[in-house]
Amino acid sequence: MKQQYINGEWLNAVNGNTWDLMNPATEEIICKMPYGNDQDFQLAMEAAVPAFKEWKKTTPYFRGDILKKTADYIRANVKKFAEETILETGKPRNEAEGEWLVSANLFEWYAEEGKRSYGRVIPTNRTDKRSQVIYQPLGVVGVITAWNFPAYNPARAVAAALAAGCSVILKGSEFTPMSACNIAKALHESGLPKGVFNLINGESDKIGNAMLEHPELSKISFTGSTRVGEILMNGASKTHTKLSLELGGNAPVIIEDDVDVKEIAKQAVIAKLRNCGQVCVAPQRFYISQNIYQDFISEATNTLRTIKTGLNTGNELLLGPLINQKQQNHILGLVEKAKNEGANMTIGGEKSEKGFFLEPILLEAKQEHSFIKEETFGPILIAIPFENKEQALEWANDTEYGLASYVFTESLKKANYYAENLEFGMVGINEWAAHGTEVPFVGIKSSGLGHESGAEGLKEYLEMKLISYGGM
Repeated sequence: MKQQYINGEWLNAVNGNTWDLMNPATEEIICKMPYGNDQDFQLAMEAAVPAFKEWKKTTPYFRGDILKKTADYIRANVKKFAEETILETGKPRNEAEGEWLVSANLFEWYAEEGKRSYGRVIPTNRTDKRSQVIYQPLGVVGVITAWNFPAYNPARAVAAALAAGCSVILKGSEFTPMSACNIAKALHESGLPKGVFNLINGESDKIGNAMLEHPELSKISFTGSTRVGEILMNGASKTHTKLSLELGGNAPVIIEDDVDVKEIAKQAVIAKLRNCGQVCVAPQRFYISQNIYQDFISEATNTLRTIKTGLNTGNELLLGPLINQKQQNHILGLVEKAKNEGANMTIGGEKSEKGFFLEPILLEAKQEHSFIKEETFGPILIAIPFENKEQALEWANDTEYGLASYVFTESLKKANYYAENLEFGMVGINEWAAHGTEVPFVGIKSSGLGHESGAEGLKEYLEMKLISYGGM
């Protein structure tokens, strides 16, 4: 059994409770994990508060050296860490190893970016006045992350917060706790001082409420559903706790008729099925020019027929399972709703007898179908034909979400039209991954608050201070 990590020590839950961690590919129990509550959070706060007072005094070069060692440790242990991520998520090996490599990149990026938290000197309108702006670390930060990317999601918040000079309490998902434990191990082995980083696992509602209510917790960084994000916002309005929220998405893809339709259809299937579709920026609603619509459907269907599901041994690239039965039932319920509304299921939908596998699904839909407004978070590709760019834009924007969007066209004029008018924080033109380590991860509308990654991600954990001298 792996343990929680508090004040530099590996500990069980205060109440002694455990969680049976299940392999979603086999439904077998992997191991037992500590499963605590607000008592564990309080213990972590007792370590994080004094640790912050010392950590914030260190230089960004000192902090950067530890974060760089963390990145190196992760890279040296990628295969081992990925193996445990595969066990708890069912991801293909290449996806699991890739996620850990990106996590290492995030620690290295913020090891360097922390040295660039520049302030500025401001010329004033008085000869006897001098003004400057500096940035200082916020304080103790609570990080709550989701199960879909159990290494990447924590890494981008933890690395930025530590680089800024904050101490951190991480609450990973109970469905994927081993990956969070391995992040703790990498930081521990890299010489991070006691109490600067703490890892707890347990009841989400009790820990979340304790984070909101604690007067010395400065901020919560949350990755998860829009529903939980709204709960945190309501709570934070009473306690004035700062928030970063990376929430749901319903990404549109606009495909114009000037593209290589067969190639785009193949790419669309691969992009849609990454992590079995359990990706907040996953393409979901495919708006396809009616001139190439039938060719797209034909090629996408043929490509989907080649996709095999199964346990990822590393010998063959297979589509992994959904994270649990609840998620599998959600997808099957969404498919039934789509059929009842008149959508046509071209292929897919069969579930496995063992494990939470689901054959990928292609649904031909209409814009008026209500199910397309829901976040699928699974292996469903929804195709809708459009007549012109104005219609495609209107339909794409018709959602409460505003995370990622995608456009495929050879026309610079059309690309610019979509880029400037799509109401999403990220727009990928002729690519499936607009985000990256060095660029901001941006959600607007109901998709989030604040930013992760890039230089903007560091600023999320820094407080601006104005210093003015008079009588100079």
